[in-house]
Amino acid sequence: MCGIIGSLLFNNSNSEITDSYITAMRDTLIHRGPDGAGTWISPDGRVGLGHRRLAIIDLSKKASQPMGNSDGSVQISFNGEIYNHAEIRQELELTDKYTWKTDHSDTEVILHAYEEWGIDCIHRFRGMFAIAIWDARTEELWLLRDRMGIKPLYYSMLEDRIIFASEIKAILEDPKQKRSIDEEAFFHYFTYLFVPAPLTLFEGIKKLPNASKLCIKKDGSVIEDRYWDALDNPQDMSGSSEIEISKMLLSKLRASVKDRSMSDVPVGVFLSGGIDSSTNAALFAKNSSEINTFSIAYDEEYKSSKSELDYAKMVAGNVGANYHEKTLCEDDLINFLPEMAYLQDEPIADPVCVPVYYVSKLARKNGVIVCQVGEGADELFCGYESWLTRFYAQKLINRFPVPRFIRKIVVKILDFLGLDKNWRVEYLRRDASGIPIFWGGSSCFTDQGKQIVFSKRIQEKFKGRSSWDAIAPIRDRFEQKCNDKDPLKWMTYLDINSRLPDLLLMRIDKMSMGVSLEGRVPFLDHQFVEFAMDIPTKMKIKGGDVKHILKESVRGVIPDEIIDRKKQGFSAPIQEWLAGSFGEIVEREVKYFCEKTDLMNWEQVKAVLNERNQLYSWQLLNLALWWRTYIEKGYTQKDMKLLTII
Repeated sequence: MCGIIGSLLFNNSNSEITDSYITAMRDTLIHRGPDGAGTWISPDGRVGLGHRRLAIIDLSKKASQPMGNSDGSVQISFNGEIYNHAEIRQELELTDKYTWKTDHSDTEVILHAYEEWGIDCIHRFRGMFAIAIWDARTEELWLLRDRMGIKPLYYSMLEDRIIFASEIKAILEDPKQKRSIDEEAFFHYFTYLFVPAPLTLFEGIKKLPNASKLCIKKDGSVIEDRYWDALDNPQDMSGSSEIEISKMLLSKLRASVKDRSMSDVPVGVFLSGGIDSSTNAALFAKNSSEINTFSIAYDEEYKSSKSELDYAKMVAGNVGANYHEKTLCEDDLINFLPEMAYLQDEPIADPVCVPVYYVSKLARKNGVIVCQVGEGADELFCGYESWLTRFYAQKLINRFPVPRFIRKIVVKILDFLGLDKNWRVEYLRRDASGIPIFWGGSSCFTDQGKQIVFSKRIQEKFKGRSSWDAIAPIRDRFEQKCNDKDPLKWMTYLDINSRLPDLLLMRIDKMSMGVSLEGRVPFLDHQFVEFAMDIPTKMKIKGGDVKHILKESVRGVIPDEIIDRKKQGFSAPIQEWLAGSFGEIVEREVKYFCEKTDLMNWEQVKAVLNERNQLYSWQLLNLALWWRTYIEKGYTQKDMKLLTII
């Protein structure tokens, strides 16, 4: 796991890439790669690559990056893991074309796979990755992001160059890169708790969407393409029984966990005591002589974040793990806020960032460099009870269609009665517009509600706009590729293409890499995802039981007490802490942001904050901290600790 950066100058540039320029960007990512650093610059000074290394596979210096082929015509900077690199290497060795300088580096496998099969080599890789390849033979720069978006990759097209990096803070080191807010991204952020790809909250900086590849030529032309979709390889399971599918599911999950146990450094498991992390721990224990688990608790038994440690300890004991835990309090949250804003790059309005950071730090403190995490299972198997409400609501709407003009009249009447910010009315509004009521598993303000907190200028700018625009392309793909328009399938498809890569996986990547720890995601092996997508809805939800098929698959693997207990999400007690000094900090920070910008109406925002709703408060605080860190102050890592709460 690493951090990558680079730049390509276009033909119209009179500049030259220097070692100091690449190094300055590269070393903002030292937390992603404390074990080594490398720089490569082309002989003509038109291309530069940088790399920070967290050594996990093939720890030798020969595996350092950037790495070139035998004649130097192809150069690579790579962040991630290719879990099937050994079998690809065996295939390449049979050609007897390549001289191998490393013993088992997956980076070198990518390099020679590209030489052998060109950019189509990407279809052979199973893993997580952000890859940059410079091919001097064709004078093309390739940027590639893994299918599920586990690893981030950002880029900016300036007048005479492209800059790319694993994190935005590296791109900001370029003196030509301006620091300003992308107001369209700002508009969408208030709906989704994150900025949907390809936008970021920085004007001019984009994120490469999951499963995408970007080809940049020296004349500045760019070709972007998606190389994979979760619906590309449908399987007909209509003739398979629940028992048969359960067995196949467990077999595929075992293989995925085993692949993600591959490492030359210690590997552990984040353990909450829920089904997903407990399954990871139990299956991992089958492949390892020693297992370490890491859990988080809070200093009190908060209503919004009840302790799961008893369940985590039970699972750890069952699998013979070395169990580690850490207890957090309100001061831990407050003290972490400045660093959190810096590590996030752009707001990730999910308070789970806090426990993820501290559990990552706990693992690193105990000598573990890699941890398996449970992200993805809830999205693939309908693990959210809140989904059921929207699932059945959409089914009901579809079953009893009402003429659209009547639905629109009903919505207008409800708006007139002052119910325009109510979520039930919002669902009716969406249905009346002919679009799905489900816009993703993370929602905050309605389109109507967020307009109220905006300034007059922003209200006018986005009058008549909807944040449906941000996810409409995903719906278009779904319509083209999916024969079964089941609402649950849409929910899963949308979240694995938006909320997962842009929010949930980014909170794992940014917080774990903030302490130089790699997070691996067994439930998001792309072949496992393809399989899960085609499991019939009736097996995922049975009698109102969410994740039914996954639960049945892992019976006997983990205790029934874990499987049958009421779901409890991994969270932080933000609601309770808002009543104390943390709540005062939120109000001061958000007020400061509103007064220093012309984006929001403080009086309306204050009314929202007075509701002490953790969702709204956390989203507004994340925005305010981000703005002060990156826009107002322009902090870099060396002075980040100077950022103090007002």
